[in-house]
Amino acid sequence: MFYGAMKLAIGSPLKLAFRPWVEGIENIPKEGPAILASNHLSFSDSFFLPAMLDRPVTFIAKAEYFTSPGVKGKLTAAFFKGVGQLPVDRSGARGAGEAAINSGIQVLERGELFGIYPEGTRSPDGRLYRGKPGGLARVALASGAPVIPVAMIDTEKVQPPGKVLPKVSVRPGIRIGKPLDFSRYHGMEGDRFILRSVTDEVMYEIMKLSGQEYVDIYATAAKRQIAEEAKRQAELEKSERAEREAAEKALQDKGGPAGS
Repeated sequence: MFYGAMKLAIGSPLKLAFRPWVEGIENIPKEGPAILASNHLSFSDSFFLPAMLDRPVTFIAKAEYFTSPGVKGKLTAAFFKGVGQLPVDRSGARGAGEAAINSGIQVLERGELFGIYPEGTRSPDGRLYRGKPGGLARVALASGAPVIPVAMIDTEKVQPPGKVLPKVSVRPGIRIGKPLDFSRYHGMEGDRFILRSVTDEVMYEIMKLSGQEYVDIYATAAKRQIAEEAKRQAELEKSERAEREAAEKALQDKGGPAGS
Protein backbone atom coordinates (compact mmCIF):
# COMPACT_ATOMS: atom_id res chain seq x y z
CA MET A 1 0.00 0.00 0.00
CA PHE A 2 2.83 2.39 0.95
CA TYR A 3 4.69 1.47 -2.24
CA GLY A 4 1.58 2.25 -4.28
CA ALA A 5 1.16 5.61 -2.59
CA MET A 6 4.80 6.56 -3.16
CA LYS A 7 4.65 5.36 -6.75
CA LEU A 8 1.62 7.55 -7.33
CA ALA A 9 3.29 10.52 -5.63
CA ILE A 10 6.61 10.13 -7.47
CA GLY A 11 5.88 8.09 -10.57
CA SER A 12 2.96 10.10 -11.83
CA PRO A 13 4.83 13.45 -11.82
CA LEU A 14 7.83 11.77 -13.47
CA LYS A 15 5.67 10.40 -16.27
CA LEU A 16 3.89 13.72 -16.68
CA ALA A 17 7.04 15.85 -16.72
CA PHE A 18 9.39 13.65 -18.76
CA ARG A 19 7.03 11.42 -20.78
CA PRO A 20 9.40 8.42 -20.63
CA TRP A 21 8.91 5.83 -23.34
CA VAL A 22 9.20 2.08 -22.87
CA GLU A 23 9.67 -0.85 -25.25
CA GLY A 24 9.28 -4.53 -24.40
CA ILE A 25 7.03 -4.10 -21.38
CA GLU A 26 5.40 -7.40 -22.36
CA ASN A 27 8.64 -9.17 -21.35
CA ILE A 28 7.92 -8.46 -17.67
CA PRO A 29 6.00 -11.48 -16.30
CA LYS A 30 2.58 -10.77 -14.81
CA GLU A 31 3.50 -12.84 -11.76
CA GLY A 32 6.34 -14.87 -10.32
CA PRO A 33 9.96 -14.01 -9.57
CA ALA A 34 12.28 -12.33 -12.06
CA ILE A 35 15.54 -10.38 -11.96
CA LEU A 36 15.69 -7.05 -13.77
CA ALA A 37 19.35 -6.48 -14.72
CA SER A 38 19.86 -2.91 -15.90
CA ASN A 39 22.61 -0.59 -17.01
CA HIS A 40 23.10 2.32 -14.62
CA LEU A 41 23.37 5.85 -15.98
CA SER A 42 21.74 7.96 -13.30
CA PHE A 43 20.42 8.04 -9.74
CA SER A 44 17.00 8.44 -11.33
CA ASP A 45 17.13 4.96 -12.92
CA SER A 46 15.64 3.48 -9.75
CA PHE A 47 12.67 5.85 -10.10
CA PHE A 48 11.97 5.80 -13.82
CA LEU A 49 11.97 2.01 -14.12
CA PRO A 50 9.50 1.30 -11.28
CA ALA A 51 7.31 4.18 -12.48
CA MET A 52 6.74 2.39 -15.80
CA LEU A 53 6.02 -1.08 -14.38
CA ASP A 54 2.71 -2.39 -13.09
CA ARG A 55 4.46 -4.65 -10.56
CA PRO A 56 6.61 -3.45 -7.65
CA VAL A 57 10.36 -3.92 -8.08
CA THR A 58 12.83 -4.02 -5.20
CA PHE A 59 16.33 -2.59 -5.46
CA ILE A 60 18.99 -2.59 -2.76
CA ALA A 61 20.36 0.50 -1.01
CA LYS A 62 22.90 1.28 1.70
CA ALA A 63 21.57 0.65 5.20
CA GLU A 64 22.74 4.14 6.17
CA TYR A 65 19.85 5.58 4.18
CA PHE A 66 17.46 3.91 6.62
CA THR A 67 19.21 4.59 9.91
CA SER A 68 20.16 8.29 9.82
CA PRO A 69 18.93 10.19 12.91
CA GLY A 70 16.57 13.13 13.08
CA VAL A 71 13.59 14.23 11.04
CA LYS A 72 15.58 14.26 7.81
CA GLY A 73 16.78 10.72 8.49
CA LYS A 74 13.24 9.49 9.08
CA LEU A 75 11.98 11.16 5.92
CA THR A 76 14.85 9.67 3.93
CA ALA A 77 14.14 6.20 5.31
CA ALA A 78 10.43 6.53 4.54
CA PHE A 79 11.22 7.66 1.01
CA PHE A 80 13.55 4.75 0.22
CA LYS A 81 11.16 2.21 1.73
CA GLY A 82 8.32 3.73 -0.23
CA VAL A 83 10.08 3.41 -3.58
CA GLY A 84 10.98 -0.22 -2.96
CA GLN A 85 14.58 0.15 -1.82
CA LEU A 86 15.82 -2.58 0.50
CA PRO A 87 18.42 -1.78 3.20
CA VAL A 88 21.63 -3.79 3.01
CA ASP A 89 23.97 -3.86 6.00
CA ARG A 90 27.50 -3.53 4.64
CA SER A 91 29.17 -4.60 7.86
CA GLY A 92 30.45 -8.11 8.44
CA ALA A 93 33.03 -10.33 6.85
CA ARG A 94 31.68 -10.38 3.32
CA GLY A 95 30.26 -6.84 3.31
CA ALA A 96 27.68 -5.53 0.93
CA GLY A 97 28.09 -8.25 -1.70
CA GLU A 98 26.93 -11.13 0.46
CA ALA A 99 24.17 -9.06 2.03
CA ALA A 100 22.90 -8.02 -1.40
CA ILE A 101 22.88 -11.61 -2.63
CA ASN A 102 20.91 -12.85 0.37
CA SER A 103 18.46 -9.95 0.11
CA GLY A 104 17.91 -10.60 -3.58
CA ILE A 105 17.25 -14.28 -3.04
CA GLN A 106 14.71 -13.49 -0.32
CA VAL A 107 12.87 -11.07 -2.61
CA LEU A 108 12.70 -13.69 -5.36
CA GLU A 109 11.58 -16.44 -2.97
CA ARG A 110 8.54 -14.27 -2.28
CA GLY A 111 7.74 -14.34 -6.00
CA GLU A 112 8.63 -10.68 -6.54
CA LEU A 113 10.77 -8.64 -8.95
CA PHE A 114 14.34 -7.88 -7.93
CA GLY A 115 16.27 -5.07 -9.61
CA ILE A 116 20.05 -5.04 -9.83
CA TYR A 117 22.76 -3.04 -11.59
CA PRO A 118 25.46 -5.53 -12.68
CA GLU A 119 28.01 -2.74 -13.18
CA GLY A 120 27.86 -2.12 -9.44
CA THR A 121 27.87 1.66 -9.77
CA ARG A 122 26.79 4.39 -12.17
CA SER A 123 28.69 4.73 -15.44
CA PRO A 124 31.08 7.69 -15.19
CA ASP A 125 30.84 8.58 -18.88
CA GLY A 126 27.73 6.98 -20.39
CA ARG A 127 29.52 3.85 -21.60
CA LEU A 128 28.62 0.31 -20.52
CA TYR A 129 31.15 -1.34 -18.21
CA ARG A 130 31.97 -4.90 -17.28
CA GLY A 131 29.40 -6.58 -15.05
CA LYS A 132 30.39 -7.88 -11.63
CA PRO A 133 29.62 -11.62 -11.45
CA GLY A 134 29.34 -11.91 -7.68
CA GLY A 135 25.85 -10.44 -7.37
CA LEU A 136 23.73 -10.94 -10.47
CA ALA A 137 24.92 -14.40 -11.47
CA ARG A 138 24.87 -15.85 -7.97
CA VAL A 139 21.36 -14.60 -7.31
CA ALA A 140 20.18 -15.92 -10.67
CA LEU A 141 21.69 -19.39 -10.23
CA ALA A 142 20.69 -19.75 -6.57
CA SER A 143 17.10 -18.65 -7.19
CA GLY A 144 16.51 -20.10 -10.64
CA ALA A 145 14.65 -16.90 -11.56
CA PRO A 146 14.84 -15.62 -15.15
CA VAL A 147 17.02 -12.60 -15.85
CA ILE A 148 15.43 -9.79 -17.85
CA PRO A 149 17.96 -7.38 -19.42
CA VAL A 150 16.96 -3.73 -19.21
CA ALA A 151 18.46 -0.68 -20.90
CA MET A 152 17.92 2.80 -19.50
CA ILE A 153 18.21 5.39 -22.28
CA ASP A 154 19.28 9.03 -21.76
CA THR A 155 18.49 9.11 -18.03
CA GLU A 156 21.93 10.66 -17.42
CA LYS A 157 20.83 13.64 -19.52
CA VAL A 158 17.83 14.39 -17.31
CA GLN A 159 20.03 15.97 -14.64
CA PRO A 160 23.67 16.19 -15.75
CA PRO A 161 26.39 16.48 -13.09
CA GLY A 162 26.57 19.97 -11.63
CA LYS A 163 23.03 20.89 -12.69
CA VAL A 164 20.48 21.64 -9.96
CA LEU A 165 17.31 21.55 -12.03
CA PRO A 166 16.38 18.57 -14.25
CA LYS A 167 15.98 19.08 -17.99
CA VAL A 168 12.36 18.37 -18.83
CA SER A 169 13.25 18.70 -22.52
CA VAL A 170 14.94 15.30 -22.28
CA ARG A 171 12.66 12.32 -22.86
CA PRO A 172 14.31 9.22 -21.36
CA GLY A 173 13.41 5.70 -22.37
CA ILE A 174 13.53 2.08 -21.28
CA ARG A 175 14.08 -1.02 -23.44
CA ILE A 176 13.25 -4.35 -21.87
CA GLY A 177 14.64 -7.51 -23.42
CA LYS A 178 13.39 -11.08 -23.44
CA PRO A 179 13.95 -13.19 -20.30
CA LEU A 180 17.17 -15.20 -20.15
CA ASP A 181 17.02 -18.69 -18.66
CA PHE A 182 20.10 -19.91 -16.79
CA SER A 183 18.50 -22.95 -15.17
CA ARG A 184 21.06 -25.11 -16.96
CA TYR A 185 23.63 -23.79 -14.49
CA HIS A 186 21.55 -24.32 -11.34
CA GLY A 187 23.72 -25.35 -8.39
CA MET A 188 26.91 -24.13 -10.08
CA GLU A 189 27.03 -20.71 -8.41
CA GLY A 190 30.38 -21.67 -6.86
CA ASP A 191 32.05 -21.91 -10.28
CA ARG A 192 33.63 -18.54 -11.08
CA PHE A 193 33.86 -19.33 -14.79
CA ILE A 194 30.12 -20.01 -14.94
CA LEU A 195 29.43 -16.80 -13.01
CA ARG A 196 31.56 -14.86 -15.47
CA SER A 197 29.85 -16.48 -18.46
CA VAL A 198 26.35 -15.73 -17.14
CA THR A 199 27.24 -12.13 -16.36
CA ASP A 200 28.84 -11.54 -19.76
CA GLU A 201 25.79 -12.95 -21.54
CA VAL A 202 23.52 -10.56 -19.67
CA MET A 203 25.82 -7.59 -20.32
CA TYR A 204 25.89 -8.42 -24.04
CA GLU A 205 22.08 -8.30 -24.15
CA ILE A 206 22.07 -4.98 -22.27
CA MET A 207 24.62 -3.60 -24.74
CA LYS A 208 22.42 -4.59 -27.69
CA LEU A 209 19.40 -2.95 -26.09
CA SER A 210 21.15 0.26 -25.02
CA GLY A 211 23.48 0.80 -27.98
CA GLN A 212 26.22 1.81 -25.53
CA GLU A 213 29.90 1.39 -26.22
CA TYR A 214 31.16 -1.52 -24.10
CA VAL A 215 34.32 -1.18 -22.01
CA ASP A 216 35.83 -4.38 -20.63
CA ILE A 217 36.85 -2.99 -17.25
CA TYR A 218 34.84 -2.37 -14.10
CA ALA A 219 33.18 1.02 -13.72
CA THR A 220 34.81 1.43 -10.30
CA ALA A 221 38.24 1.10 -11.96
CA ALA A 222 37.21 3.58 -14.64
CA LYS A 223 36.16 6.07 -11.96
CA ARG A 224 39.55 5.70 -10.28
CA GLN A 225 41.31 6.29 -13.58
CA ILE A 226 39.21 9.38 -14.28
CA ALA A 227 39.87 10.74 -10.77
CA GLU A 228 43.60 10.07 -11.08
CA GLU A 229 43.73 11.75 -14.48
CA ALA A 230 41.82 14.76 -13.15
CA LYS A 231 44.26 14.99 -10.24
CA ARG A 232 47.24 14.67 -12.56
CA GLN A 233 45.84 17.35 -14.86
CA ALA A 234 45.18 19.67 -11.90
CA GLU A 235 48.75 19.19 -10.64
CA LEU A 236 50.11 19.83 -14.13
CA GLU A 237 48.11 23.04 -14.46
CA LYS A 238 49.24 24.13 -11.01
CA SER A 239 52.87 23.48 -11.94
CA GLU A 240 52.55 25.36 -15.22
CA ARG A 241 50.89 28.29 -13.47
CA ALA A 242 53.70 28.41 -10.89
CA GLU A 243 56.29 28.39 -13.68
CA ARG A 244 54.56 31.26 -15.48
CA GLU A 245 54.32 33.29 -12.29
CA ALA A 246 58.00 32.63 -11.54
CA ALA A 247 58.99 33.68 -15.06
CA GLU A 248 56.89 36.86 -14.85
CA LYS A 249 58.41 37.71 -11.47
CA ALA A 250 61.91 37.16 -12.84
CA LEU A 251 61.21 39.57 -15.71
CA GLN A 252 59.79 42.16 -13.34
CA ASP A 253 62.84 41.87 -11.09
CA LYS A 254 65.02 42.61 -14.13
CA GLY A 255 62.90 45.64 -14.92
CA GLY A 256 61.50 44.23 -18.16
CA PRO A 257 57.80 44.24 -19.10
CA ALA A 258 55.85 41.22 -17.87
CA GLY A 259 54.97 38.73 -20.56
CA SER A 260 57.48 40.15 -23.11
